[in-house]
Amino acid sequence: MKIRFCIDRGGTFTDCLAFVKRDEEPDEEIIVTKLLSVDPNNYKDAPTEAIRRVLEKVTDTKIDKNEKIPIENISQIRMGTTVATNALLERKGEPCALLITKGLKDLLFIGNQARDGIFDLNIQCPEVLYKKVIEIDERIELLGYTCAKSGMNVAIPDGDEDYIEGITGEYIKILKRPDVEEIKKDLIELYDSGIKSVAVCLLHSYIYPEHEKIIGKIAKEIGFSNVTLSSEIMPMIKIVPRGNSACVDAYLTPCIQEYINNFIEGFDPKIKSEVVVEFMQSDGGLVNMNKFSGFRAILSGPAAGVIGYANNLYDKDHNMIIGFDMGGTSTDVSRFAGELEHVYETKTAGITIQAPQIDINTVAAGGGSKLFFRNGMFVVGPESGGADPGPACYRKGGSLTITDCNLILGRLMTDHFPKIFGKTEDQPLDIDITTKLFTELTEEVNKFIKENTPNIPLKTVDEVAYGFLTVANEAMCRPIREMTQSKGYNTSEHVLACFGGAGSQHACAIAKNLGIRRVWIHKYASVLSAYGLSTADVVQELQEPCADVYSEESLERIKLRIDRLIEACDRKLKYQGFNDDEIHFDIYLNMRYDKTNGSLMILEENNSDFKSSFIKKYKHEYGFEINDRDIIVDDIRVRGIGNKRINVIKPDYSYIDFKVASTSLHKETTMVYFEGGRVETKVYILSELRPGLIIKGPSLIINDTTTIVVEPCCHAFIYPDFIEIEIIENDSDKNGLVDDSNCDPIQLSIFSHRFMSIAEQMGRTLQQTSISTNIKERLDFSCAIFGPDGGLISNAPHIPVHLGSMQEAVKCQIDILKDNINDGDVIVSNHPEAGGSHLPDITVITPVFENSEIVFFVASRGHHADIGGLQPGSMPPSSKRLFEEGAAIKSFKLVHDGIFDEEGITKILVENPMRFDNCSGSRCLSDNISDLKAQVAANQRGIILVKLLIKEYGLKVVQAYMKFIRDNAEYAVRNLLKSVYKKYEGKDLVAEDFMDDGTRIKLKVTINPEDGSGIFDFTGTGLQVYGNWNAPRAITYSAIIYCLRAMLGVDIPLNQGCLAPVDVIIPEGSILSPKGGVAVVGGNVLTSQRICDVILKAFNATAASQGCMNNVTFGREGDDGWGYYEGPSWHGRSGIHTHMTNTRITDPEILEKRYPVILRKFGIRENSGGRGKYNGGDGIIRELEFLEPLQFSILSERRVFAPYGLEGGEDAKKGENIWIHHIENSDEIEVLSIGGKNTVTVAMNDRIIIKTPGGGGWGKPDN
Repeated sequence: MKIRFCIDRGGTFTDCLAFVKRDEEPDEEIIVTKLLSVDPNNYKDAPTEAIRRVLEKVTDTKIDKNEKIPIENISQIRMGTTVATNALLERKGEPCALLITKGLKDLLFIGNQARDGIFDLNIQCPEVLYKKVIEIDERIELLGYTCAKSGMNVAIPDGDEDYIEGITGEYIKILKRPDVEEIKKDLIELYDSGIKSVAVCLLHSYIYPEHEKIIGKIAKEIGFSNVTLSSEIMPMIKIVPRGNSACVDAYLTPCIQEYINNFIEGFDPKIKSEVVVEFMQSDGGLVNMNKFSGFRAILSGPAAGVIGYANNLYDKDHNMIIGFDMGGTSTDVSRFAGELEHVYETKTAGITIQAPQIDINTVAAGGGSKLFFRNGMFVVGPESGGADPGPACYRKGGSLTITDCNLILGRLMTDHFPKIFGKTEDQPLDIDITTKLFTELTEEVNKFIKENTPNIPLKTVDEVAYGFLTVANEAMCRPIREMTQSKGYNTSEHVLACFGGAGSQHACAIAKNLGIRRVWIHKYASVLSAYGLSTADVVQELQEPCADVYSEESLERIKLRIDRLIEACDRKLKYQGFNDDEIHFDIYLNMRYDKTNGSLMILEENNSDFKSSFIKKYKHEYGFEINDRDIIVDDIRVRGIGNKRINVIKPDYSYIDFKVASTSLHKETTMVYFEGGRVETKVYILSELRPGLIIKGPSLIINDTTTIVVEPCCHAFIYPDFIEIEIIENDSDKNGLVDDSNCDPIQLSIFSHRFMSIAEQMGRTLQQTSISTNIKERLDFSCAIFGPDGGLISNAPHIPVHLGSMQEAVKCQIDILKDNINDGDVIVSNHPEAGGSHLPDITVITPVFENSEIVFFVASRGHHADIGGLQPGSMPPSSKRLFEEGAAIKSFKLVHDGIFDEEGITKILVENPMRFDNCSGSRCLSDNISDLKAQVAANQRGIILVKLLIKEYGLKVVQAYMKFIRDNAEYAVRNLLKSVYKKYEGKDLVAEDFMDDGTRIKLKVTINPEDGSGIFDFTGTGLQVYGNWNAPRAITYSAIIYCLRAMLGVDIPLNQGCLAPVDVIIPEGSILSPKGGVAVVGGNVLTSQRICDVILKAFNATAASQGCMNNVTFGREGDDGWGYYEGPSWHGRSGIHTHMTNTRITDPEILEKRYPVILRKFGIRENSGGRGKYNGGDGIIRELEFLEPLQFSILSERRVFAPYGLEGGEDAKKGENIWIHHIENSDEIEVLSIGGKNTVTVAMNDRIIIKTPGGGGWGKPDN
């Protein structure tokens, strides 16, 4: 007898499938075991315990928990595990060190400078994984740059050993070779300190890895147990994610190997030589336990689930499947349409990782997600009960969760659920505690209803539980819509494959929500990740960077490199025992259009042309192609696949004659709550149902590990190895079923999700279809939905400075155009007197018509890299008048009657700015046009989704909940202001601060305690200035809405309702309400931050931030010209964007590849934050060396007035901008301060050092 074990160790449960092949039997018997993943009172390790229990059962032999498990009956163990994920989430990995190029020691701490929670005043970024950093004094320079044709004209001197051709064919120059003796000394000291694992990541090592190899060799000779080189594990451009990947590997691989060693220790020692032990990687391939590494292990378990449904349920008649894996902690959604969809940069536990992973979107809503009632809304997650204590019904003192909803509604039956709870591990689920807690929660909900919406009926316990279930389902539908609709696929045309412990209870509801008519549930659905392991392939991947322009000539070189990679993969697979006929290869090229970042990994199909495949896929994903651009090959990838099993082919079941099950087949009935009330529901045992039966809903189909809920108007068809549920009547059309006269808390939560989902999908479309770095990579854009009055309904959390100002732009167009807005029109505007923030931020507005009336507006705002004016980048520090900052548009119909007016917008962007002295038109018109078309496309996506929502619910309901959502936000803000009034005993809140030129910003906030309204009075604020840091009125509205939402501290719908309780008084002609065409470009990036500081100071909420965005532009004019633009109970976070900005900074390797610049230093400016009981965060130091003469500009603040502390906290350090200038025709160097706002012409090898301010401290410092 031989047994194959396939084990999925999840966050809550461990699932084990044992395939038992007895000598006398032709077929394998499958034994399913399900255990809690963490149960320290009963066993040390769940997978080991599961194997022990199976062996006891099949051999009828007692195996003591403390003895080694015999292996004579074990042929294979395959495992997917969350060990790596848990170690990363809990920060329990191996202490490790980072070795990185000198000047960049803080690079991974800074990351891309963006923060995940844009409204969090207490910014919590995940800590770095390394304990120590060693800077390596080495440097290479990339020769040439890609932002201009002239940048590629590089002369390589003959015979100079410092000039070397890298892996990609690009040349590098070695500026500084590593000092071997110094490195050895540093590493010995590190080793002696107790650190035994290191990650090495040097700048541009993906092109030239030799310096990393030198360090790696020294580290291994010293005795480090783990040495990870970034150039080996993932040789791709972008040092931040590559460095993070190296650190993840150094941090997790020792843990994984320790887990594997401990696991193996539980068995007879012969397991190492006589049993094949393999682990699932994030890319869906298996690897031998000795090769299982940290950074490829993050999605080990979820990846196995995708393999499970892809290999066992996919067929060409239903060729698009959505995977829905609902576990205890979270839900994973994926898509399969004949090939695995991989992504190569993902964020897990706050760490951006470069590694091939199956494209799996995770939402924090699972069976263990906790339930909350906040501000009149039903909230599910993201907090989870996990495995311990788990849901309330697990008998461990947990909170109410989704599992408790299913239990109390009758969808889970205690008699048919594993009895593994309580101290003795033999108790059923506890329905009594669930009922008690839901009764208390229902009382809380009804209290709110009585006080705020007395016209609607009070809720029963069932209605509250069902409400939370409905909200959870909507939350889980969001990533599914995102994954399909944003890529141009119709969600309803997919089959839903449900699996995971809780997926089958939600299958019908999810399908109905999405308009899907067919659901597949495998007979091992609750353990499908474990089952998928049994059909998975062993994979060996190799990848190399490339920099070729795709052509017939370059393809010959590329094919030679592909052949070398195939040979290497082939050797490694044969070493693992695979024969030629068991091996095949997938060949990929990572391709993109020149001067874009939208790279796509293209699979070679049937010897087809890579170029045509790329263009086809690009057009499908992004909606267009770029005919006049070269196609660049960034990477070459070979995926070798070893497969010893016969290919799994889904059987043809057309022979089955289906008949409705007789009434005698069900075992019992139970009362289950569905929408409208409890319904008598038949209960079937799956093992007693033969193939060919039709089970009509409502019914429950139960097996050992899961309960399948077949809802009313659904039919379940029983196949030999899966169940197919057909949705006979799809209730995705809810028209007329929802009351539009009264606000229901459950529907309010659902509409909040739906409106936000639309704005998010608009943003995804804009990012995908745009061309420029600003929008596509730095994410400097926002998308939102507005009512017919122009008031904001929902704004995706993109850029805070756009929050309130976009609604002013929409309202202004309504005032300007009045009745002259027609279906098919798209309006463009950027003028500060028309709701604009500054001229580079162009807003595109589209009306949504229904029955010939405007019922909504959708809008997108994006930062364009150049729109003309005095200088490249359209952010001139010296501008005094608006015309010097580029094209100003109050109102223009970009699209009229469905026709894009390219001639008209070209005239505005190019010819209009050129009319003024010393001003140029747009320097990158083609990018402007492409990005404007992308904004139009994003708006069109919004219109489609809004109309689908209207079709689903009816216009009256959608517009009613538009109002209710605004009312809900208003309610939350009024409560906030009332609590502030009480806290400060009715005193007016007063604050002021000064811009660096001495201009005052003054605020007095007066609160009415009766209704929670407030007056924000900026009387006393200084006059508009003869400079460019004037801030249009709309920016003040954005700052107020941002600060109010940040001080609330909980999620609320972000819309016009936030400002409804607030009257704003701004003196005309002041710096906050400029008139007469004065310059404003700095108001958006400088004054906006100071307004936030003043508001938060008035509320005594936080000390001062650094108070500016430190805007840098550099470039040159000419035919080949170009431009570059880039609290009270906690310690401040260092080196991160604050308040009104949240864009990403350009990765150093991208920066140096595109532009003639070397980033000499980028790190934390230590001790620049103000000291206090809670210290302010530190600023950063950035040092740039320029490799050719060009123009450099900076717009910055807090160079005169330091960021202040509060409550006795100390001020932070002021910022500094320093120019290290080589005097022409001289060897002399001068060091100059260039002030906060300036433009200078830098010479070759000149350097600019930017030292940004810190944040103020809070409270008196403890000595």
